[in-house]
Amino acid sequence: MDFDLPPDDHPTRRVVRDWIAANPHPTSTQLAEAGYVVPHWPTPWGVEADPIDQLIIDDELAKAGISRPGNHIGIGWAAPTIFLAGTPEQHERYLPKIFSGEEIWCQLFSEPGSGSDFAGLSSSGVRDGDEWIVNGQKVWTTLAHVSNFGMLLVRTDPDVPKHKGLSYFVLDMHAPGVEVRPLYQMTGEAEFNEVFLTDVRVPDRDRLGAEGEGWRVATTTLMNERVALGGGPAPRGSGPIAELMAVWERRRDQLDGPERAVWRDRVAGLWERAEVVRLTNQRASAAARGGNPGPEGSVAKLASAELNQAIASAVVDLLGAEGMLHEPGYPLTRSAGGMASRSGRFLRSRANTIEGGTSEIMRNILGERVLGLPGDVRVDKDVPWNQIPR
Repeated sequence: MDFDLPPDDHPTRRVVRDWIAANPHPTSTQLAEAGYVVPHWPTPWGVEADPIDQLIIDDELAKAGISRPGNHIGIGWAAPTIFLAGTPEQHERYLPKIFSGEEIWCQLFSEPGSGSDFAGLSSSGVRDGDEWIVNGQKVWTTLAHVSNFGMLLVRTDPDVPKHKGLSYFVLDMHAPGVEVRPLYQMTGEAEFNEVFLTDVRVPDRDRLGAEGEGWRVATTTLMNERVALGGGPAPRGSGPIAELMAVWERRRDQLDGPERAVWRDRVAGLWERAEVVRLTNQRASAAARGGNPGPEGSVAKLASAELNQAIASAVVDLLGAEGMLHEPGYPLTRSAGGMASRSGRFLRSRANTIEGGTSEIMRNILGERVLGLPGDVRVDKDVPWNQIPR
């Protein structure tokens, strides 16, 4: 595929420019109603844009200084899950306010005793008429402190194997019994939280998918999470690599001959890696258009996470002593990775290979589902959850 952006007279450019001319300062709701928050989605949520049209739309919005709502968890992985597993009533209730950014979402999956073994979670849901009584603890919940809703997975049947006894719910984060506590990280921020659930009543109408089918629904969320974290179609030279190139432009003439040659090689190598990741993501986006992403999301997540770390390290190294400057502070930020200093972004990048599935887990997924290698030994796969030692 040719991923060079089409010229100024391309029909999609004209359509987007006409809309911007009519809406020079659009609200997030107007942007969502036009289908420009998720342009690759079918109507009425998107405009069924292919990868090239997505790039054109992004380009035109960027030139006009128009930003999409900062509800990345809601838009990136809650919305696709609701779209695929939810009822028409749930679509109408949740999707418009996700895309407009009016309602922020978080993901209540990981627990202190079940990280990589996610299906082994122990938070429970017990049926009580038309409601479920939920108890348990979740951890590493990004944006829980500012979220309206959470994607919640709990165990509703402990008498069956761990993958079969789970159910998936939409949780009102302001419901009685929901307690959010910040977790401060080494950047000085608290974008992650631990969440305690004590006798929280969740209506059965807020269940996504069938009772006991939570693992299948959660897999949809995880696949979309990895695609979102790995990055979708993007212009050449954008993202983290743009910062490295800016620092290189400023610093290269200050380096002596041998040092400059070594750095030129390092910067060029990272540019090449960024291009490979970018084009791979665009190819995966084209392949997954109109359907649920597959293992290609793990490719994107793995490659992007390790590349981000390499670029952040290069930026700090190239800056020298200047790269160590960072004002900590302890704000409860609204969005992940909001620190301004380059050293803060370097510190934050350490989490890239952990969050959303560790690089080790990503390699296991790719080895088994793409390369067809033998799966890891799973001695508890067919054992009822309540009979597994813990």
